[in-house]
Amino acid sequence: MKSEDLSTSLQEQVRAALKNQTPFAIEGCGSKSFYGYPPSPDLNRLDVSAHRGVIDYAPAELVLHARAGTRLSEINQLLSDNNQLLPFEPPDFDGSATIGGLIASGLSGPRRPFAGSARDFVLGVTLLTGSGEILEFGGQVMKNVAGYDVSRLLTGSLGTLGVILDVSLKVLPAPEVEITRSIVVSRQEFQARLQSMQRSMPLSAAAYQDGCLKVRLSGSEVAVSAAGQTIGGEEADDAYWGELNTLECFTGVKNLWRVSVAPASQLFLGGADDGAAVIDWGGGIRWLADPEFNPRKKLAGEDGHATLMKYDKESLLSGVDIFQPLPELLLGIHKKLKQQFDPTGIFNPGRMYRDI
Repeated sequence: MKSEDLSTSLQEQVRAALKNQTPFAIEGCGSKSFYGYPPSPDLNRLDVSAHRGVIDYAPAELVLHARAGTRLSEINQLLSDNNQLLPFEPPDFDGSATIGGLIASGLSGPRRPFAGSARDFVLGVTLLTGSGEILEFGGQVMKNVAGYDVSRLLTGSLGTLGVILDVSLKVLPAPEVEITRSIVVSRQEFQARLQSMQRSMPLSAAAYQDGCLKVRLSGSEVAVSAAGQTIGGEEADDAYWGELNTLECFTGVKNLWRVSVAPASQLFLGGADDGAAVIDWGGGIRWLADPEFNPRKKLAGEDGHATLMKYDKESLLSGVDIFQPLPELLLGIHKKLKQQFDPTGIFNPGRMYRDI
């Protein structure tokens, strides 16, 4: 079936759902089905995986335009062939992630604090709304934004506002060289050591685990070589960043918390009782593996939030919220946005927040 026909078919399914008042769970290839609240088994599935293919790619303009079902692996290969990359380093969990799913989830990898988030590189989106309309937002250049930037609003909305049909992204040249160095340093010292590196080193990833500060250096061969000699330590396997990005290093963990804090925060730096298993994003993310406490209680009074990335059924039954509960004002804004884009609530009900 042609892409135009697939768009029409999806639109017809949505209009039929509106008429029959039957909500959908939007599905691509299911690589992020673990993320967020699980859809009710009673929901119909709206499969967008066949709506795939690169629409346009202009390497000289650093712009890529692709349909939502296009595999991330296909896009990464296309960009690699042209010495370019997606700067926010999205995870490709089981190798079946799609471009629509990565924008809907808004997840970014280890490169994020040094290059920017998924939201920063979205130029435009075509959306199938809960009213059965197909709308285009944004464009294919960064300055082509007038009024509220809906394209970036949709990033991370987990399909609760509509079905992403296609997306335009800004890409960047790939670095000439990348190496990873591992330096033995204590938890008390790694923040100061990392801060000194950030002032002058071409960092593209930084994480602390098991007494070692791992940093990835990216750039020209001359700059990376000089930085590596200055930093010292030992050369490490670059595959580490992919394992961290796809959560492979947390295999066997039942409850995995992703806590976002200021890089200089002293939370979760202690021993086995409250220390993070991994400190990622140059200190901005603390990964807590099976903690015996709710990290949100420790966040009280500090600027930060906690997301339950992996969980067992007991966590849900005990009433623990997967995403950070919203203040009443922000919750009200979310509900109003949902009403505007999906007035009858047919898309992914309860996927992000239980009552939206």
